Amino acid sequence: MKIKKLKVTHEDKVLVDISFTIEHSLALVGQSGSGKSLTLKALLAMLPSQLRCELELNADFVLERGKSIAFVPQNPFTALSPLTKIKDQFFVDEAKMESLCRSVGLDMELLKRFPPELSGGQLQRVVIAIALSGDPKLLMLDEPTTALDPTTRVVIIELLKRLQKEQDFKILFVTHDMHSASALCDEICVIKAGKVQEDGKMDEVVKHPQSPYTKTLIEASFANRKFRE
Repeated sequence: MKIKKLKVTHEDKVLVDISFTIEHSLALVGQSGSGKSLTLKALLAMLPSQLRCELELNADFVLERGKSIAFVPQNPFTALSPLTKIKDQFFVDEAKMESLCRSVGLDMELLKRFPPELSGGQLQRVVIAIALSGDPKLLMLDEPTTALDPTTRVVIIELLKRLQKEQDFKILFVTHDMHSASALCDEICVIKAGKVQEDGKMDEVVKHPQSPYTKTLIEASFANRKFRE
């Protein structure tokens, strides 16, 4: 899947103007205000009405939320209705719902509970299961591990890797955390002020960054931690 051109403007100001390719799993990395969230919203057709979007892509499917693409938001605690039981937040039949829950490692008993009764890791598994209910070709992730503790973060990343292998969807992972990005994705695109600073294979970029901006992100994320260990 190739995003040949994605341009977001407000009146005469260009906010985002980038191109990138998702071969398998791509991390779109940048600090706050870099344009990564605008990029995600543009692909999901969720931009505010005052913004204009130009999009050219080469893909074997149409970007359609809930069908060919699915979205996992940043905070699982706010992604679900707190007053609705988990089982009633799925829009599939019972057999499909149970299959999805088993695939993400959820106990069936949890379906009878309300979101506030679940942990952050359990809620994120629910959100992922719901996202995969439409058998998407592209799964978009908006900082899905930020609200989780370090141990649960690792578990969720490993879960996503397994699910991708089993269900064969592409991943677009939007994050500011190079450490999490390197754990999940094979490819990376680093953006700043709506422009691509650097892109390529994850290992190559992390080990041999060419942009000073990329080096800063790596140093912040990998301080006192070894790469992919």
